[in-house]
Amino acid sequence: MKTILISGSSSGYGLETARHFHAQGWNVIATMRNPQASPLPASERIRVLPLDITDPDSIASIVETAGPIDVLVNNAGIGLVGAVEATPMPLIRKIFETNTFGTIAMTQAVIPQMRARRSGVIVNVTSSATLASVPLAALYTASKQAIQGFTGSLALELGHFGVKARLVEPGYGPTTRFAANSLFRLEDLIPESYADYAAPIFEAFAAPEVVTREIDVAEAVWRAATDAVGGLHYPAGPDAVALAEAG
Repeated sequence: MKTILISGSSSGYGLETARHFHAQGWNVIATMRNPQASPLPASERIRVLPLDITDPDSIASIVETAGPIDVLVNNAGIGLVGAVEATPMPLIRKIFETNTFGTIAMTQAVIPQMRARRSGVIVNVTSSATLASVPLAALYTASKQAIQGFTGSLALELGHFGVKARLVEPGYGPTTRFAANSLFRLEDLIPESYADYAAPIFEAFAAPEVVTREIDVAEAVWRAATDAVGGLHYPAGPDAVALAEAG
């Protein structure tokens, strides 16, 4: 029976991915900052464990506790929408510490065991913002775009050892906790001088024509994790698929 470790499993895409793989008969290690708040059901095939991907000791502990991992899903992340000039550098560093460096650190931690077994899959969840530019999302996009390039090169590097690296690129998911995870009030990142520009953008965000559901991402992660002959990119959700096809 295979084992998957998923970061950021308390809600949204990570939670649905944990449920999906559990339903397929896998052992699931669902990690999050606060395991006590997990909505996952009790099961002998689900372990809910604490993880802070910005803390090296936390990463080392989870890898030791987890044991052999067949698939790592780097899903944990922080959302950010706002004007570049209004975003404090400490917040920008926080975004990159989680979305970029945390993903890289988790990847580094599991490579040795996968390389030794000459098998395994690393799935990095980014965003459709890497497929087409999105206004007022420059810094979030930059943190995810770095992982796009990282994963493409990593796939070549690890392919020599029989290990796969893949990207899942979700579209716009308004039912997730993207805004709640931003750590900053949106109004503080939109100066008055940007109000006229930002208003129609937020109106469009509030009434999207198509959206990405949590199950769309869980199914894309499943394909990325189990596809024996697939490539690097797995867009998730109809909006992301359309962007990928247009590009």
